Amino acid sequence: MSGEGGRTHVKTVLVVDDERSLRLLCRVNLELDGHIVHEAGTLAEARELIEQESPDVILLDVHVGAEDGLELLDEVEALDLPVRIVLLSGTSEVSPELRSRVAGVLGKPFELGRLAAAVAGLIVR
Repeated sequence: MSGEGGRTHVKTVLVVDDERSLRLLCRVNLELDGHIVHEAGTLAEARELIEQESPDVILLDVHVGAEDGLELLDEVEALDLPVRIVLLSGTSEVSPELRSRVAGVLGKPFELGRLAAAVAGLIVR
């Protein structure tokens, strides 16, 4: 897709969340927008997909099951990868310090328009 006419460039998106239904919701809607979407239900799956697929955007749940999603944020920052991370948070308050480390925060539940805006690179705070 082109950046003209309100269309966004195709992005590769990785959705990291232990909730299968949320991953499916994100995948279906983002694919309808023309993006390539991969899903990970664990941090191990996410690490593998980051290495294989080089995503442009990672939608990262703060709590991935019993795992701390912020561990993955630390790892991606340490690798200095050219990827934007948008946190998905349903239960925890996101501190200003943490917000400064990511491209945006989507509180669960979120409107689909905010999901599209986050992937398009618009500020979502």
